[in-house]
Amino acid sequence: MRGLACVLMFQTHCYDSWLSPSARQSKFFMYSQLGGTFPAPLFLFLAGISFALATDKLLQKNLPPQEIARTTIRRGGEIFAFGLLFRFQEYLIAWGWAPLSDLLRVDVLNTIGLSMMLMGVLCWLVFSLQRGAQRRLAVVLASAGTALLISLLTPPLWTNWRPHWLPWPLESYINGVHNLGTPQPWLFPIFPWTAFAFAGLATGFILQSEWARKREALIFFLAGAAGVAFIAAARWLDAQPHQLYATYDYWHTSPSFFWLRVGMVLVILTVSHAWCRWGAAQWGFSPLIQLGQASLLVYWVHLEFVYGRASILPKHSVDVRTASVGLLTIFLAMLMLAFLRTKMKGRGAEILHRFRGSASAHGSSPRPGAIRPEPPAPIS
Repeated sequence: MRGLACVLMFQTHCYDSWLSPSARQSKFFMYSQLGGTFPAPLFLFLAGISFALATDKLLQKNLPPQEIARTTIRRGGEIFAFGLLFRFQEYLIAWGWAPLSDLLRVDVLNTIGLSMMLMGVLCWLVFSLQRGAQRRLAVVLASAGTALLISLLTPPLWTNWRPHWLPWPLESYINGVHNLGTPQPWLFPIFPWTAFAFAGLATGFILQSEWARKREALIFFLAGAAGVAFIAAARWLDAQPHQLYATYDYWHTSPSFFWLRVGMVLVILTVSHAWCRWGAAQWGFSPLIQLGQASLLVYWVHLEFVYGRASILPKHSVDVRTASVGLLTIFLAMLMLAFLRTKMKGRGAEILHRFRGSASAHGSSPRPGAIRPEPPAPIS
C-alpha cells in the first residue's frame, strides 16, 4: 500500500508542478489531482496500522500502560521532528525566495508524528482503564469513535468554530489556516487528517486479534466489503437534500468524503493483500513493494526534483506528454534509490551480524543485559 501511495504521490506532484496553465484546464489534470486525494490518507492509515502492530507487541511483553505510552509517544515525537527538519531543509534549499513562514507549514510528516502521539495518549487512557483481554476491543471502539468525532468536528473548526484566539502557527495545526487568514486545503492539519490514522489504528488491532489471524483471507475480504459499504453510505449521505452543516464543502471538510476515502483505503487494503499473497508480488521483484520499503526517503528526495530548484522540468510550462516522460523518469529514479537504500541497509546489517558473530567466536562477551547473537548464516 505504501508503494501505491508513492506512485499516486509522484503523479500528483509531477503534473501539478510541470503542466502549463492550458494543460491544467484539461480533464486529464483534474483526474490526476483527484488521485492525489489518496496518498496522504494511505500514509496516515498505514501509520495507524503500524502503530497498532507495534503497540500489540509491547502489550505481549506485559509492559505497563505508562511504558507503552512513553515508547509510542516518543516515536511519534521523532517523526514530528523529522517533519520540522524537512521543512528546515526545504527552506535552506529555497533560500532567497521561500518565505520564513514556510518553516511553520503543516505538512504530512508533522501530522503523522502528531497522530502517533495522539494515538499513544488514547492507548494509554484505554489501557489504564481497561484490563484483560477486552482492552484490544476497547481500543478498536475508542479509535473508531475518535475518527468519527474528528470527521464530524472538522467542518465547524474550519468555519464557525475557528479558534481565532490562537496564534496562526498553532491554529494551523487545527485547520490549516497558515498565515493566510483562511484554512488552506493543501495543508494537513489535525482536522480531518489524523482521523485516517485512528481508522488505521482500529483496523490494525482488528487484524491483530486472534480471531482474525485464524481467518486471514476472510478478514481481508470483510475489510473490502466494509469499504464498499462505507463508499455507498458516504455517497448516499452526500446526495441528501439537507445537510447537517450550514457550510458544506464536500471535497475538503465533509464527513461524507472522509468516509468515502476510508472505504477506498479498505478496498485497497484488500486488493493489496490479494496481490501480495496470490498475485504478481509473488513472482519476484515488485516495484511497489520496493518503493514502500523506502517511502520516507523517496518522499523526501522526489520533492526536490519536482518542486525544488533541482526540478528536472521547467515548472508550469510543459504539456501532458512531456510531464508524463518526466513522471516516468522520477518513478524509475526513485525506484533505483529505494533499491539501493534497501541493499545498503541489508549489507550493513549483514556486516554488523558478521562482526558480532566474529567477536562472539573469539570469546568477546556482550555488554551486560545484551543477548549474545547467533552465529552468522553462511552466504549462498
